[in-house]
Amino acid sequence: VKSGNILLDSDFSPKLSDFGLAKLGPVGDNTHVSTRVMGTYGYCAPEYAMSGKLTLKSDIYSFGVVLLELITGRRAIDTSKKPGEQNLVSWSRPYINDRRKFVHMADPLLQGRFPARCLHQAIAITAMCLQEQPKVRPLIGDIVVALEYLASQSTP
Repeated sequence: VKSGNILLDSDFSPKLSDFGLAKLGPVGDNTHVSTRVMGTYGYCAPEYAMSGKLTLKSDIYSFGVVLLELITGRRAIDTSKKPGEQNLVSWSRPYINDRRKFVHMADPLLQGRFPARCLHQAIAITAMCLQEQPKVRPLIGDIVVALEYLASQSTP
């Protein structure tokens, strides 16, 4: 999952595209699928990049990167940035770990016009998805519930 593969239809409903590298997930008692590491740098889960093992939680990490892009207005990898700021996840770690810095993560184009409570909730969801250890990342169903709740809070 990466932001470039999320398309919007005429009603602005998102559609996933480009399943060229799609694989079936683990079957039976297996906890992962081993494969040669492929994919877009910046979106790959750490365990996949290190071992080539795709788990049920690998896409959760990638989804967290997409959420982070939405929050910050930045790309997962941006080589036009200074060296310490090119990788979005690495850049965001100090901010994610300090609630007082959350406002510095928000897309500057928003010019502060958003409920701080919603920003905090969105970053909390994102941080759960970006956990280094796959076992502590949430299930997609839990993410959906959290995002639905967030959406219900952000409307007047």
